[in-house]
Amino acid sequence: MRARRIRLIAATGATLAALALTACQDGTGTKDEGASRPTASTTTGRPTATPTSTTGTPGTAPATTTPGKPATPNGKVPASDRKPNPDAGSRKTSNPDPNAPENRVLCNGSNTAVTAQPVSRPLNHMLITVKNTGSKVCDLTYYPVLRFDEMQWAPQPFEGSKPQAVTTLAPGESGYAGVLLASADGSGDGGTTGRRLTVAFQGVTPNSSGGASAIPSLPAKGVYYDSSLRVTYWQREMDDALAY
Repeated sequence: MRARRIRLIAATGATLAALALTACQDGTGTKDEGASRPTASTTTGRPTATPTSTTGTPGTAPATTTPGKPATPNGKVPASDRKPNPDAGSRKTSNPDPNAPENRVLCNGSNTAVTAQPVSRPLNHMLITVKNTGSKVCDLTYYPVLRFDEMQWAPQPFEGSKPQAVTTLAPGESGYAGVLLASADGSGDGGTTGRRLTVAFQGVTPNSSGGASAIPSLPAKGVYYDSSLRVTYWQREMDDALAY
């Protein structure tokens, strides 16, 4: 009788165990979540965040701060806050010599005052005077290109009047050109009276433009000229301009 009771109890325990196993497998029973997991700080032995030191790294100067500016190590000023040095990288390239090529300009109607005046001697001649009214040295290149009224041709120069060097005018100085209006012996033809004169200036190469032209005043009665009309190169001296 006792042995039967023991077998009955064993069978009952086995049945309960099987039911519990079945409940765990099909999700109907309560699952064992196990022991609680430790945090990272307790499992690694290291703190989760590194505290900020206010004393800096040993052997270095503490950071300095300026109100409204970020702190910088070693007391250095940030590159964005540094004031530019006006002398840094600058070089003086201007040449103080007023006669240096880079300081000279071409003489033309914009930087000179031009007059045209007939003279009594030599006969049938006119003197053109150009005064430098600018602030720089200017060069009178070659000879003036003259045009009376609507004249369709330009008078040629006296080649013998070509100077050894370009006529250069400092501010306030004057240069000259002589004009033969008509031959004294009457050999010229097509004589007429000019009422308006345009004086054009040449550039650094012959027959190129040197800039603004000038229109000097002529006598009220005009200026008579014929096919003998010729002009000298620009001269430094008035006498040289009237020698042809």
